[in-house]
Amino acid sequence: MQLSEQEVVRREKLSKLRDLGINPYPADLFPLDASSKGIKQDFSEGKKVVIAGRLMSRRIQGNASFAELQDGEGRIQVYFNRDEICAGEDKTMYNEVYKKLLDIGDFIGITGTLFTTKVGEKTVMVKEFKLLSKALRPLPLPKKDVEGNTYDEFNDPELRYRQRYADLVVNPHVKEVFIKRTKLFNAMRSFFNDAGYFEVETPVLQPIPGGAAARPFITHHNSLDISLYMRIANELYLKRLIVGGFDGVYEFSKNFRNEGMDRTHNPEFTAMEIYVSYKDYNWMMDFCEQLLEHCALTVNGTTEATFGEHKIDFKAPYKRITMRDSIIEFTGFDIFNKTEDEITIAAKSMGIAVDETMGKGKLIDEIFGGKCEGNYIQPTFITDYPKEMSPLCKEHRTNPELTERFELMVCGKEIANAYSELNDPIDQRERFEHQLKLSEKGDDEATQFIDYDFLRALEYGMPPTSGMGIGMDRLIMFLTNNQSIQEVLFFPQMRPEKLAISVELDEEEKAVLELITKALKIELNDLKIQSGLSNKKWDKTLKNLTKNKLAKVTKTDEGLFAEVI
Repeated sequence: MQLSEQEVVRREKLSKLRDLGINPYPADLFPLDASSKGIKQDFSEGKKVVIAGRLMSRRIQGNASFAELQDGEGRIQVYFNRDEICAGEDKTMYNEVYKKLLDIGDFIGITGTLFTTKVGEKTVMVKEFKLLSKALRPLPLPKKDVEGNTYDEFNDPELRYRQRYADLVVNPHVKEVFIKRTKLFNAMRSFFNDAGYFEVETPVLQPIPGGAAARPFITHHNSLDISLYMRIANELYLKRLIVGGFDGVYEFSKNFRNEGMDRTHNPEFTAMEIYVSYKDYNWMMDFCEQLLEHCALTVNGTTEATFGEHKIDFKAPYKRITMRDSIIEFTGFDIFNKTEDEITIAAKSMGIAVDETMGKGKLIDEIFGGKCEGNYIQPTFITDYPKEMSPLCKEHRTNPELTERFELMVCGKEIANAYSELNDPIDQRERFEHQLKLSEKGDDEATQFIDYDFLRALEYGMPPTSGMGIGMDRLIMFLTNNQSIQEVLFFPQMRPEKLAISVELDEEEKAVLELITKALKIELNDLKIQSGLSNKKWDKTLKNLTKNKLAKVTKTDEGLFAEVI
């Protein structure tokens, strides 16, 4: 393992601490009774406190030192005085341990009393301190010059997402995003519970990936010897529970879709889905407005939110427009009573890429996505989707070509999707079969399986039901003014980190590697001749270079060749 100079020094300090009989990673409980926030809110001069946290800065001035301690709620100033800490002759704890063997980033526990400095800073006078955990890697802390300019900020997105633990320590504002995320979940949960609905859990590993049009992740169950699919949606399971007699159920669902990644998509994401019996999509629109207004107020203290250059307001009511009228408004094309061929021609004339795998529903979806969706900044309900786009949705009560469905658009992005749920088992079977045909045609987002167990459940009878799904990650993006989904996920999916390979090579290995590098690609026998090595040395050298992934040997029709990796 290649260590930096600072990492080497910190390990040396670790050894010295152990030599002094100090365990740098003690196992016993530390009896906290205060926090940085609590001290500031309920400050009492002379009060005894026991606190703990990371050492984040210090200003050592001989026998005294001011430092900052960071805990889970903020920072507090602490004051180290040699004679307060070391009342007797032995000054080791201050002179050696504090001054020389502690580092920024170390966790320490402090027992002390509160006082106010001459400049009015609430401070803890340290009476005793204890090392709780030695940090062996320096934190990526920003630096400030005498003029107050900041340098070396830890703001590279890739590094921040890979090392979220460091990001949270050195960028405290990041923590606020995740506090608001939890507030959102709690607000939504309490809203549903107060309405009398029941939180449930449904399977993440499913024998059939259903409830959405998406590519699943596939795994294998060894004991049953069957393929299983990571959940793409929980819809069909929640509806089974409505069949079973629950009046309203909801779930915060971890879903997985094996699709592309961008600023608004992560392969693992959180959706909330709720199903309420004896309701329809009109009721659900009203419910959705009230829910989001409540959530915005709870999270931010106001219904207004800033997202990029836009000011959005989650105060109900929201605008409502049919998909047909929306497409007419922004393209002039009316999708009503049009054939698949007519819609294909229209889409092409609008500059939208189409192919033969696209059915009528997919074509309309592409037109709406390309020409309409981005225009809706304020919360807007898009209603009455064509039947081909909604295989799980009830046919519209006045137009059999449409379904009773809405999507909520904010800043050009969908954050909620809701139906009057299809509860006709015969119609549902036909819709599934149509999706299967689209899949066979080449549409890789169409449903590839028919869930016969779900059809059986519907045959037992499901009451009229309305359901809604909300993308929780996307919603918190809007409420915290974050343009990227990676900012609202603690640990977003990343490409594997490329680690620098540190390998000790002997002289022969260095020489052979240099020959390969110069040639880029060299015939293996020529390389051996140029190396001048004996058979035994040659075999050992080549084996080490390939084992350490510094070079590889490939076979072609012309022979065996060596090249660098």
